[in-house]
Amino acid sequence: MIRILSFLLTFALAGIAAGPASAADKLTVLLEWFVNPDHAPMVIARERGLFAEAGLEVELVPPADPSAVPRLVSAKQADIGVHYQPNLYLDHAAGLPLVRFGTLVETPLNTVTVLADGPIRSLKDLKGKKIGFSVSGFEDAMLGRMLASEGLSKSDVELVNVNFSLSPSLIGGKVDATLGGFRNFELTQMRLEGHEGRSFFPEEHGVPVYDELVFVTHKDLVADDRLPRFLAAVETAAVFITNHPDEAWQIFIKAYPDLDDALNRQAFTDTLPRFAKRPAALDRGRYARFGAFMQESGLIAAAPAVDAVAVELR
Repeated sequence: MIRILSFLLTFALAGIAAGPASAADKLTVLLEWFVNPDHAPMVIARERGLFAEAGLEVELVPPADPSAVPRLVSAKQADIGVHYQPNLYLDHAAGLPLVRFGTLVETPLNTVTVLADGPIRSLKDLKGKKIGFSVSGFEDAMLGRMLASEGLSKSDVELVNVNFSLSPSLIGGKVDATLGGFRNFELTQMRLEGHEGRSFFPEEHGVPVYDELVFVTHKDLVADDRLPRFLAAVETAAVFITNHPDEAWQIFIKAYPDLDDALNRQAFTDTLPRFAKRPAALDRGRYARFGAFMQESGLIAAAPAVDAVAVELR
């Protein structure tokens, strides 16, 4: 009897010791905005059990204050943040210990947008016109470079703060163009309201190509083995979405039925080709060129070394 009890006790203690190793590792991902089609690879990875297969329990958290995301990740209040590559350089210059370790959306989404049936046919036609914007900083620099590509400067236009009412301000005639609307949302929103838009893309007018949305973490977590497992699941999901877009959409709206409308359906389709199919890959030349652009635009004092702001996990 003593030998049996001793065996059972040893077995129980071994089970307790082994328990945590078999449990899923938790990861908190702080989004840059409310859940939308831009986040589809993460949603699909979660809903199809890809995170679970990687031994992860991933929580996607929309922020109460989008501007607080980099500070919260820097304070280790979240493991991962979805962030904008341009803002990462600003945060680095401000001393925040953030580093990019993966990419979600690998092309710019930003635009300068006008009414398709209006008088503005090229950026040159913006001279003397009003341009509505929501957020200053990088977008000002982006506009300056785009205008310069056509021989204009920001002094040739009037900037009007319309808060986040970009499309309504353009449709209502309060401004002649808008700055900062995303090409995978605003154009569809305008079309659904009976107005076709025309967009000018920064990467076609002098602005170096950049990643719109990236995954960032605290520098202390770069060696955390949860991160490559997270990216592997996101990559599998991104490829699945590309191969099976209709099925992926059904999975997405089952998780978020409030997003089942014409705007989000089209946004989902329009974002498909922009998701990173190799989210862990780092284009060092792209990051170096964009850092130089941020410095040339006066947004940061000096372009950081690529390794200071971005890593490629092995």
